[in-house]
Amino acid sequence: MGTLQQEAAPTPGAPPVEGTLGSAGSLRALAGFFVSGVLLSFLGAILPAWQHHISSEYGVVGLYFLGLIGGLLSSVGFAPRLLERKGVGWTLAFACAVAGSGFLYLAFVSPPVSAWWRIAGMAILGFAAGLLHTAMFQAVSPMYRHDPAATVNLAGILFGLGCLAVALIVSGAFYAYTAAALQAWIAVIPALFGWMYLKTPFPPRPVPHHPAVRDLFSELRSPAAVLLALLLFFQLGNEWAVAGWLTLFLTQRLGISPASSLLMLALYWLALLIGRVAAQWVLPRVRHGRLLVSSAAGSILGCLILLSTDNRFGAVSGILLLGAAFAPIYPLLVEKIGHRFPYFHPGFYNGIFSFAIAGGLLAPGTLGYFASQWGVSVVMELPLAGSIVVFALLLLIGLEARLAPR
Repeated sequence: MGTLQQEAAPTPGAPPVEGTLGSAGSLRALAGFFVSGVLLSFLGAILPAWQHHISSEYGVVGLYFLGLIGGLLSSVGFAPRLLERKGVGWTLAFACAVAGSGFLYLAFVSPPVSAWWRIAGMAILGFAAGLLHTAMFQAVSPMYRHDPAATVNLAGILFGLGCLAVALIVSGAFYAYTAAALQAWIAVIPALFGWMYLKTPFPPRPVPHHPAVRDLFSELRSPAAVLLALLLFFQLGNEWAVAGWLTLFLTQRLGISPASSLLMLALYWLALLIGRVAAQWVLPRVRHGRLLVSSAAGSILGCLILLSTDNRFGAVSGILLLGAAFAPIYPLLVEKIGHRFPYFHPGFYNGIFSFAIAGGLLAPGTLGYFASQWGVSVVMELPLAGSIVVFALLLLIGLEARLAPR
């Protein structure tokens, strides 16, 4: 999967080849990354509407995130079988239907209903996201082989737009609608995408088999694989810890209103989005190793600013710096893994790297326990520690690359 295949140039005037950037099926499947962004960023935006900005039940918030992760993991065995039996289009539409149903279910179990019902609702959203990801990666893999750079860039932009859209919707309607109404409106997004996928023909394609578990242990013999997997783990943990808990940190630590804190969350997603688009212009002009180290250093500074500030200007400055610093790290890391391990595919994560990605999403969940023990300031202390670890791992990876046999 990781080996790029050369494809013949299309004849002038011929219809687009399935799998290229011009084919309708591939582009519509790629658009699902917008829905993925909506699903995975929803919890960080809805917490103030669930009144968690005026409570200290941080353990419950952590359980919401663990419910989301549990739903994602529960789809792992189910999604490939569904894809093989029903095909890409049906699976995409079904995933969107489950997502829309999950949002509607959450609309009926908003506070003061017991939090356990909402934890179950987050598991439904996680399950929908897992189904969606499996079908999307299957559908866009030909596009990735045809033009990997454009595919990864478009997917990242669409995912970021989905995250940004949720934050803007909730912030703009925070005082106009109840939490239930907000979630009902958000349910319209996956419903529209599901209808589109029902009407889109996708050619049948064999479902690839993932590597065996024993391949994971063989990768543990490679120091480079272990270091890169740890880097992936901590960097994703840093990004999602901030995205999931930023609104609570701003309202409880700095006294910022919920609507304003949601706008600042949107600013974080916007900085990440613009930073990743700008990184594509910067990459050919700057040494990648230097850019990685500079970004890691910038993320440390951004966390320090947010921890030390006591006003809105400092919060905005820290958020912008943090988003801009985080932006190039993940794309550069994927590129570095792809160069060192040619079998790696950014859709079908293999072996040790799949464990690192899933583990990185645990950070927002574990923050619930830490915040209940040491207070909400730990929300920025954990990403600060994680950014320091990322900086150290980058130095170790550079040293390993120098010492590795050519």
